[in-house]
Amino acid sequence: MIANVVAEGLKLWSLESRVEGGGQAGPTSGRDHGNLSRLRSSSLEVREREIREKGSEILREQLDAAKKELKLKDKECERLSQVRNQLEQELEELTASLFEEAHKMVHEANVKQAGAEKQLKEAQGKIDVLQAEVTALKTLVLTSTPSSPNRQLHPQLQSSGTRGAYKHVGGHIRNKSASGAFPSSIGKPEPSSVSIQPAAKEDREMDSVLYAEFLMWKENPSLERSSAFLSRIYREDIGPCLSFNRSELSQLVQSAVENNSLTIEPVAMSALPMVKASAIECGGPKKCALSGMSRLCRHRIKLGDKGSYYYISPSSRARITAVCNFFTYIRYIQQGLVRHDAEQMFWEVMRLRREMTVAKLGFYLTDQC
Repeated sequence: MIANVVAEGLKLWSLESRVEGGGQAGPTSGRDHGNLSRLRSSSLEVREREIREKGSEILREQLDAAKKELKLKDKECERLSQVRNQLEQELEELTASLFEEAHKMVHEANVKQAGAEKQLKEAQGKIDVLQAEVTALKTLVLTSTPSSPNRQLHPQLQSSGTRGAYKHVGGHIRNKSASGAFPSSIGKPEPSSVSIQPAAKEDREMDSVLYAEFLMWKENPSLERSSAFLSRIYREDIGPCLSFNRSELSQLVQSAVENNSLTIEPVAMSALPMVKASAIECGGPKKCALSGMSRLCRHRIKLGDKGSYYYISPSSRARITAVCNFFTYIRYIQQGLVRHDAEQMFWEVMRLRREMTVAKLGFYLTDQC
C-alpha cells in the first residue's frame, strides 16, 4: 500500500511539472489537469484512510492495553479485598478472644479475692482462738506443775484439810486423793463406817520404760501413732476410754478429737426439745447416744461441720474430756509452748493418763458435769 501511495505521488509530481513547463494549456493539458485533480483527491483519500486505519489500530492497541491493565487492577483489588476481609475477621476474633480472656481473668481475680478474704477471716478467727489458748496455757504452765498443781485450774483436787482422808466402803479402803473427789452417788457410806486417818502424802516412782519412750517422742514430737509413746497410750488409755457401745459413733468421736474438731456444749434442761423417733440415733435428753443407756444428758457434742448433735451422759462427757485434755497438752508440747523440763512434762502426761483411766472406770466430777 505504501508503494501505491509513492507511485501516485510520482505521477502527481510529473503532471505538475509538465503543466508548469508547458505555459499555455491546450486540450491535452486540460486533460492532464483533470487527471491531476483526481489523483490529488484520491491520494488525499488514501492518506486519510491510512491515517484513520493507523489511528484506529493505535486506539485498539491502547484500548486492549487499558483493558489488560484494568483486568490486572481488578484482580489486585479483589486480592486486596480478600486480604482486608481476612484481616477484619482475624481482628474480630482477636478482639472477642481478648474480651473473653479479660472477662475470665477478672472473674478469676474476683474468685481469688473472695477466697483470700474468706481465708483471712478464718485465719483471724483461728489467731484469736490460738491467742486465747496460749493465754490459758501460760496460766496453766506458770501456775500448775505435777508437784504443786493449781487448785483453781484443777477443781478435782480437794483442800489440804480433807486431802488424804480415807473412806471405808464395803470392807475396802480407798485413798480419798484418788477417789474421794468423785460423786457420792456411787455409794454413800454410813456415818459410822467413816474413819478419819492422818493426812498421807502421795508418792510416785518413774517408770524407766515409759520415760524412755516419752523422751524419744519428745525429740521429734508428732501426733502419729507410729511412735512407741503414742502407740502405747492409744492402746492402753485412749482406745479403752473412747470405747462405747455404739462403736461406729465412737470411731467418729475419736477422729473428731484427733482432728481437734469436736464441740461439747451444755444443754439447758428447761429448753430441751422433744426427741422424735427419727432422732433416736442421736440420743436425747434422757438417753446417751454413745452408751445407749437411759441417763440424764446435760451436754451434747457436734462432730466437725456436721449438723447433727449427739446427747451424751455425764460419764461419757468425762471420758471425752479426759482424752481432749491429753491431746491438748501434747499439741502444746509439739508446738513448743511448754517451757518445763522433760521430767515435769512426763509427770503431767502421766496425770492426764490417770484421768483417762479413772474416767473409763466410770468416775467423774459432778461440778464439771
